[in-house]
Amino acid sequence: VQLQASGGGLVQAGGSLRLSCAASGRPFSRYSMGWFRQAPGKEREFVAAITWNGDSTHYADSVKGRFTVSRDNGKNTAYLQMNSLKPEDTAVYYCAASIMVLTTSDLAYDYWGQGTQVTVSS
Repeated sequence: VQLQASGGGLVQAGGSLRLSCAASGRPFSRYSMGWFRQAPGKEREFVAAITWNGDSTHYADSVKGRFTVSRDNGKNTAYLQMNSLKPEDTAVYYCAASIMVLTTSDLAYDYWGQGTQVTVSS
């Protein structure tokens, strides 16, 4: 499956952004979808994941209550709604697809999008 992330940008602290991840190729609904991020000088970290049918989600503690992951299998698209953004959320955000269920390990994700930059100013 090919993934393309979009929706990043520059936003002030407290603002919101919605990232999209458009999929093509293999059936999108076969895969759990995850979002990861990587800040400069830091390792890539898990942000959120959603099961193939959207009935279960999982979040990193750092974004719980502020971010919401969702998907629309009819549109082959996953989303990450980010509210109450903080400067520490600044990173390149990646979407990824996994045949496993709600895994937080990037090693379990088989397909990756190209990343979209999110910058939160204070």
